[in-house]
Amino acid sequence: MKPRRNKSSRGNKQRFYCLLLTAYCLLSTAYSLLPTVSWAAISCELNDPDRDTRRLFPESTGYKTNIITILERGGKPLAKKIEERLGDSFEPVYETIDVPHFYYQIFKGKEHIGWVFGVNQKGEYGAIQLILATDLKGKILNFYYQRISSPDAKRFRDKGFLESFKGLTLNDFLNYDPKTEKVNDPASPLSRIKNPIERNDIDFKATLRGIKKNLIQFNEFWSR
Repeated sequence: MKPRRNKSSRGNKQRFYCLLLTAYCLLSTAYSLLPTVSWAAISCELNDPDRDTRRLFPESTGYKTNIITILERGGKPLAKKIEERLGDSFEPVYETIDVPHFYYQIFKGKEHIGWVFGVNQKGEYGAIQLILATDLKGKILNFYYQRISSPDAKRFRDKGFLESFKGLTLNDFLNYDPKTEKVNDPASPLSRIKNPIERNDIDFKATLRGIKKNLIQFNEFWSR
């Protein structure tokens, strides 16, 4: 007599293999989307606003957070204007006009004393987050990388390199052309800032483009 097959056991195996196949398909789909997700449009807000604003403005007593998008402030016409001033087109994946931009108004008592704001920029090894602290007119008082994935990140975060941006304004960065990757005016203070890593100019040029874009958007949003 042939042994009977256990129908319940066979059914369980079939369901198990179906679940495995479904899980594999889901994981494959998710994996294929990773490059898009990693570069999806995201905001650039401070990691710890209470700590970071106090560090950048030790005399401050508080701050107000403002969240703005190009879409709500002017839509495509404003985006085109910013691109023209930047001298470059927005990257279609992570520089979309619906990206929320965070602007922190810094106060000493009731007096507005400065700003802190940042921007995302594509670097060689991933997203770079560039944070500026400025006076009321947009002159750079402090600059740092909140995020940079370069193996040379320590060199980019060197105090001397970061401080070389102090005192610069939008007018200085208007001399930088992201397409030619050159400073058009050799007399500009911007031309004196040197790449801390000679073999890696991608992140350096990304830094100049990102700061220029950051200052242009600040000017468009707040200096009218």
